[in-house]
Amino acid sequence: MKWLHFLFNERCPKCKQVLNTSKSNALRSTVVKVCPSNHYQKEFHPALETYVESDEVL
Repeated sequence: MKWLHFLFNERCPKCKQVLNTSKSNALRSTVVKVCPSNHYQKEFHPALETYVESDEVL
């Protein structure tokens, strides 16, 4: 069952590290996942039902 864990983790396309969710905003209900090395960022906006992906993280 350890392989099941790898199916649900989102990873950075450059360095393959697991994305962290430290920048999420509960008031706006957005979920922001960031690479620990700041290579990649993925935001989910539930009101728009869209993902925004960025290669550069500020």
